[in-house]
Amino acid sequence: MLVHQQFDPDLYQKIQEKNLIRQYDFLTNCVEIGIKQGPKAFDKYFLWSLNAVVVANISQFGGRFRNEPIYVGKHIPPHFNEVDDLMDRYISFINENWYILTPTLLAAYGLWRLNWVHPFIEGNGRIAQAVCYYLLCARSGALLPGNKIVPERIRENRQPYYQALQAADQAWNSGHYDLSVMEAYLATLLQAQLQNGP
Repeated sequence: MLVHQQFDPDLYQKIQEKNLIRQYDFLTNCVEIGIKQGPKAFDKYFLWSLNAVVVANISQFGGRFRNEPIYVGKHIPPHFNEVDDLMDRYISFINENWYILTPTLLAAYGLWRLNWVHPFIEGNGRIAQAVCYYLLCARSGALLPGNKIVPERIRENRQPYYQALQAADQAWNSGHYDLSVMEAYLATLLQAQLQNGP
């Protein structure tokens, strides 16, 4: 059961908004588990489940990694044959650096790298933003307060987000990690969220 954006844009938008609400409910449960279990709670089953919620009724391929090429503006994500290995490495990096990196740096990696791999057919940006927020909260040990959370702030003004992704991509293309722009960007959004608490 699918709704196509080109045939019914209003219903598509409505379903997408409801999926985001369900995604947040699911994410809060995951944050509670992540706070108690630490890095071992972050696995591909979490990512698959998160994607299935986000793309319900708008994609038939929710909850599994892509098996076909995908293109995103000027960025050409890795070949689909590499996705499983790249995602194993992605998860391992987060697990291994859970207690080493700051919450904002870990979240910056989670956000950038998932976008870079683009492992799903649909919903990669929304998943990456949800993962980013999960990492901020679970690594900080609390569901962070604020009336408008970081993913909402990203969606409100996407240009700095795209610039931070491009800066990380350029560093990667030069042969190294440099997530300083992304980390500073997320720190600003997080500070705004915390200052706008209930």
